[in-house]
Amino acid sequence: MVFIRNASTYLAGKFKNTFLFFFTLCISCGSGTEISSQTVSDDKNTIINEKSVIAENQKQDSLDVLAPIIVGANQTELYLPILKDKKVGIVGNQTSVIFKYPNIKPLLQTEGISATNLEQYTHLVDSLSSRNIKIQKVFAPEHGFRGKADAGELIADGKDIKTGLPIVSLHGKNKKPSAEALADIEIMVFDIQDVGARFYTYISTLHYVMQACAENDIPLLILDRPNPNGHYIDGPTLEPEHSSFVGMHPIPLVHGMTIGEYAKMVNGEGWLGNDLKCEIKIIPIQNYTHQTYYSLSIRPSPNLPNDRSINLYPSLGFFEGTTINAGRGTEKQFQIFGSPDFPIDQYDFAYTPQPNFGSKYPKHKGEVCYGKDLRKSERLSSINLQWLLDAYNNSTNKEGFFNTKSFTIHAGTKKLQQQIVQGYTAREIKKTWIKDLQKFKKIRTQYLLYK
Repeated sequence: MVFIRNASTYLAGKFKNTFLFFFTLCISCGSGTEISSQTVSDDKNTIINEKSVIAENQKQDSLDVLAPIIVGANQTELYLPILKDKKVGIVGNQTSVIFKYPNIKPLLQTEGISATNLEQYTHLVDSLSSRNIKIQKVFAPEHGFRGKADAGELIADGKDIKTGLPIVSLHGKNKKPSAEALADIEIMVFDIQDVGARFYTYISTLHYVMQACAENDIPLLILDRPNPNGHYIDGPTLEPEHSSFVGMHPIPLVHGMTIGEYAKMVNGEGWLGNDLKCEIKIIPIQNYTHQTYYSLSIRPSPNLPNDRSINLYPSLGFFEGTTINAGRGTEKQFQIFGSPDFPIDQYDFAYTPQPNFGSKYPKHKGEVCYGKDLRKSERLSSINLQWLLDAYNNSTNKEGFFNTKSFTIHAGTKKLQQQIVQGYTAREIKKTWIKDLQKFKKIRTQYLLYK
């Protein structure tokens, strides 16, 4: 707490009362030391305190420093009573945290103060353990519980070094929790930061967890978090015949929903199959709308290091199904792209991918790639197809440009590759998406928790 005392002294002349109010608010939002006696409905799809949260959202056209976004995990007073005396399973990773100072980031940025030595959050597992919640085991998605594995890398079962808790992998051969793994679980908690792209596999993990919980009569508690790409909806809609772990449901590439909203849709649209419905309870986000800018303080996965990469990811993710390197093997993942097959006169930015954290085997390892640096590009509110079209048109290896199977499951359709090869413009391609996007938006409105 030395940092906070020093910071308050430093800022006292400028906004003493504001800072004190801010600090008090942060502690009350994040500490979770007071447990509410609020009762929780047992009805399926119960949304904890939904009406009051949504009403508060609708009153706020903009959110300032005194109205921080409060993620579901921070509202411990709402869910600790649900977990008390229950045997708990946690589906989580490195993003499953309770923030100690929910709104300190903009304040620090404004005043130029360093937060290097400030402990900004506590992992959910550590926090619940300290409150004597009976955690039985942790279920880990792609990239693992601590978020250090490569994309697509098999995650093995094991034990968490820090807590000693058993870890059950949900990425690899067993993407769905088994009945045996759930035998000692009375309630599951899902708390993972998503980025709002269909081919980002955490929503596929959500599907399998919901399905397993429904089959074994286990309620699922979802601690909701903002979608950093929740401000728009775009892209081709997945066709059922191309369903995979990279995309399971008939939704656009960018769906504009939070994990909690998406879980409601999975239930409501019957996507679990066999008339299954998962009993879900959602702790909604406070002070959030889909147009609210949200900056992630923790990498959601190894190759999404910052806000820029997260915003560009839906557009540059198409390159995963091509010969083009999208920055893996550099420190600019999903902020640059390139290939040895690009002409130097068309692409004057150069880099050489090398094995690193999150990418042991990057495309074109050790080869000079020519491409584009997008780190200073404007924030996107729609998918940029022009980069993909230009890459194909300028490639000297058009026949080998697409890894068709991979490109198809990322796009969710064979049509996009066909359209690119046939010379469609970005405008012409996007016109073919409109009907499906309109249909999805209409369905989506039934499940929204935030305007």
